[in-house]
Amino acid sequence: MDFPVEDLRAHFPALALKDGGSRRVYLDNPAGTQVPRAVAEAVARCLIETNANLGGHFATTVAAGRVVEEAHAAMADFLGAAGPDEIVIGANMTTLTYHLSRTLGRGFLPGDEIIVTRMDHEGNVSPWLQLAEDRGLTVRFVPFSTESWQVEGEALAAVLSERTRLVALNHASNLTGSINRVQALTQVAQAAGALVYVDAVQFAPHGLVDVGELGCDFLACSSYKFFGPHLGIVWGRRAVLETLPPYKCRCSSNGLPERFETGTPQIELMAGLTATVDHFAGLGTMVGATGPRRQRIAAAYAAATAHEAGLATRLIDGLLQVDGLTIHGIADKERVAERVPTVSFSLDGIRPDSLVRLMAAENIFVWSGHNYAWEVVHQLGIPADDGVVRIGAAAYNTPAEIDEAVESVRRNVAMLRQRCG
Repeated sequence: MDFPVEDLRAHFPALALKDGGSRRVYLDNPAGTQVPRAVAEAVARCLIETNANLGGHFATTVAAGRVVEEAHAAMADFLGAAGPDEIVIGANMTTLTYHLSRTLGRGFLPGDEIIVTRMDHEGNVSPWLQLAEDRGLTVRFVPFSTESWQVEGEALAAVLSERTRLVALNHASNLTGSINRVQALTQVAQAAGALVYVDAVQFAPHGLVDVGELGCDFLACSSYKFFGPHLGIVWGRRAVLETLPPYKCRCSSNGLPERFETGTPQIELMAGLTATVDHFAGLGTMVGATGPRRQRIAAAYAAATAHEAGLATRLIDGLLQVDGLTIHGIADKERVAERVPTVSFSLDGIRPDSLVRLMAAENIFVWSGHNYAWEVVHQLGIPADDGVVRIGAAAYNTPAEIDEAVESVRRNVAMLRQRCG
């Protein structure tokens, strides 16, 4: 069946908003997506009906406890985890990664090595660099290939050693959109005895995550990137989590995952998180799937990924018609399955923010800058102060919106060049 994009859009109130009579075109999705009505309603309902701290015996605290339990169970289904005790929920991916890097670092010794990639978002680089500085560790960098636009197994193997304790890598780049072959890279790293920490923040909105299949030890994502509230989630393999001595209050729980979730949780946002996962399951039902929640989530992704591949191809084809425009990432339509629909580009003689400002004036929302892909822009030789123009589609975007954005790029680039000429 055709992807039911209009039916999907009806679940997102923000998509109907207008400014001065002009409808909004949300193509800023790599930085954060809009939310379904059900997610906003779940947050509000929690604040009204179950607003209490945890651990008491009265109605609201008991209900709040159920909200927290349901959120962990939902994310276990979403990521293919063995159980909710493997799910750690916190403020955001970067904060959780800092927290877990320090926890892991308690077992690292001076001279041990950590490997990071030039393809990663800074949230999966700086925590490890600063841990290394604190603990006297060695950091080795792995570049990505500008032919495949991926981290190659041979490049990773070349920097591994018997002192390597952890490899941090990403599932998909938030600038180039390229998807790494995480399962293969994980096997290379683990063969050398290293733990693997995967940043799936940019992949999770666009592809089904299966932590069992990937084989990694940790995987992080952010629900506000896939139609949910502002939360970060880290899955950790239970066998690894059980060995880690946490940083926590002396009197707080030693159980999993509570010992890694410091302080009072954002309970209302966890209610929204469960609603977000149920949104995916509902989309799966919409496209004809039945059965358990995980099965319907998988069907939702299969349908949405095919729709997004068409949007990505349409966007790339249109942008390649603009003279002096360079796409940084996979542009071959035969390899569209190896990228997410996030497309970044540079323009000869035009600063990215000058184009983005003109598009914003037309109510087309896109980003400029380095987007925290600090190592990516430096490997590519892109001035970090300028960065790139980044356009990112999501499942609720339409071909007409892609065409509108491409036409805006063409028109405004021509105008900017005329001004400069």
